[in-house]
Amino acid sequence: MPHYKYATPAGPAPRQDLSGEWGGPLSAPKIDPVPPMTAFGQARFAANKSNQRINVAESNDPLDTCDPLGFPRNALWESRGIAFAKMPDKVVELFQYQKVWREIWTDGRALPQHVDSDAPDSTDSRYYGYSVGHWDGDYTFVVDTAGLDQDTWLDNAGHPHSADLHVNERYTRVDQHTLDMTVTLDDPKVYTRPWMAGKTTFKWIPQQQFDEQLCVPSHMQDYTKLIAKPASGPVSK
Repeated sequence: MPHYKYATPAGPAPRQDLSGEWGGPLSAPKIDPVPPMTAFGQARFAANKSNQRINVAESNDPLDTCDPLGFPRNALWESRGIAFAKMPDKVVELFQYQKVWREIWTDGRALPQHVDSDAPDSTDSRYYGYSVGHWDGDYTFVVDTAGLDQDTWLDNAGHPHSADLHVNERYTRVDQHTLDMTVTLDDPKVYTRPWMAGKTTFKWIPQQQFDEQLCVPSHMQDYTKLIAKPASGPVSK
C-alpha cells in the first residue's frame, strides 16, 4: 500500500462521489478461503497451469503472454491504481495496470440473463463483462457484474470461473482520502458457495496522476526465453 502525505487531515467524504484516482496494493487479501469446487470446477482448475504450482516453462497463465487478465482478476490481483469518472448514465472505472477501463451503467438497465447460450436473447461473454451500479446510501457504490469470459482466471493461482459467475463489488468512501472495496463471487457451476474473494483499501493519490504500467508482449517473450525458462529447469514430460 502506498504511503501518501496529505496537506491536511482527511475531511468528510463527498456524497455519492468516487471521482478521482486511488492507489492500492498489487493484490487484495482474501477474506474467505476458496470454497470446494464442483467436478466441473476441479477439471477447469487442473487445466489452468499456474506458476504457483508448476515451473514457468509449463505455465499457461494469460499474464505470461500479456493477454487480457479480465475481471475480477485485474481488480483483485493487479489493481495497483484505480480511477472513477462520473457521467450522466454511467461511471467509468479505469485501471492503472494495462490502461484498462470498464463501463458501470447507472441508468437502471438489467444485466444480461443469458450468456453464451442458445437463448434468443443470449449475449456474448466479455473479458470485463457487463456491469451495473447503484448507490447504497451516500457513501457506498454497489456494482454487479455478469457475462464474464470463462477462459480468464480469478487469481494468480489459476482458480477458474464459468460464464455464470456473478460478481458483487462494494466501494465505500470512508473519508476524503480512504476508499474500501470488497468483492464477493457467486458461481454455483464452479464453487459450492458464494465467497468474499478480497478486501482492499485504496488511498487518494494527491497528485492525481498514474504511472504507466503496461505488460509488453515482446518484453515478456524475452523474459521467458532468457530468464524464466532457464531458471525453471527442464520441462516435465
